[in-house]
Amino acid sequence: MYVISKKRVLAEAIVLFDVQAPDIARKVAAGQFVIVRNDEEGERIPLTVMDYDRLKGTVTIVIQNVGYSSALISNMAEGDAFLDVVGPLGLPTEVEKYGTVVCIGGGLGIAPIHPIARDLKEAGNRVISVLGARSADLLILEEEMRAVSTEVVIATNDGSAGVPGFVTDGLAHILAQGAKVDVIWAIGPMIMMKAVVEYTRKLGIRTIVSMNPVMVDGTGMCGACRVSVGGETKFACVDGPEFDGHAVDFDLAMQRLSYFKDEENRAKARSQCECCADSEGRK
Repeated sequence: MYVISKKRVLAEAIVLFDVQAPDIARKVAAGQFVIVRNDEEGERIPLTVMDYDRLKGTVTIVIQNVGYSSALISNMAEGDAFLDVVGPLGLPTEVEKYGTVVCIGGGLGIAPIHPIARDLKEAGNRVISVLGARSADLLILEEEMRAVSTEVVIATNDGSAGVPGFVTDGLAHILAQGAKVDVIWAIGPMIMMKAVVEYTRKLGIRTIVSMNPVMVDGTGMCGACRVSVGGETKFACVDGPEFDGHAVDFDLAMQRLSYFKDEENRAKARSQCECCADSEGRK
């Protein structure tokens, strides 16, 4: 059993957990992920590791309540335990001294960009981080990102904090100041990563993305997480999750993400009915 030693609400529907998983904490590196399962009937949920403490034997994960299974996990409390935490999975980020790098995190993507920014800065890079959210109250981990960045630029869709607009507007703000950017990492919703790579393609700036397709076993056996990269089929769980963003077929990736929307909506509706029935029973 993998006990939750800390729970912290970061924003509406976004929760951080420190989980006791000493074997994983000893080996995990930036860019890698774990697959968690809350109980015997639980869905296998892949989550990129936001942080880790090798001495305490904990890994830090962040989850957003967007569906049936994520809602169950988000409602777990300190002292509760996951039945399974499998990892570390995927290939670590290739950390070198590149020069000036930009780490872009959109929404929940700020969590997985954190260890990448930290390791890049420790390797001697100038790290400029762009953090995006729909509004200031949904912005997460700003303090943690400032601690691992040389500079931080905020972008909010409604203009309530930082640069008004999207993360691409935050990137444009950096470039307008004359920064020569050597490499960009972008993590967030598929549509956001697609927008970033289309923006940087014209500028010829190498851009790395972390893909988050539907995933089941995390070993490459099921094939559910396949993505098209440079016209070749790759598996995000073993060949990634990071890929050259300019080579990724985002249209196909987003199409595949929509395959199980109907099943997810039915599960959410069933959950809501069960909650209502339980509430009525307690009255």
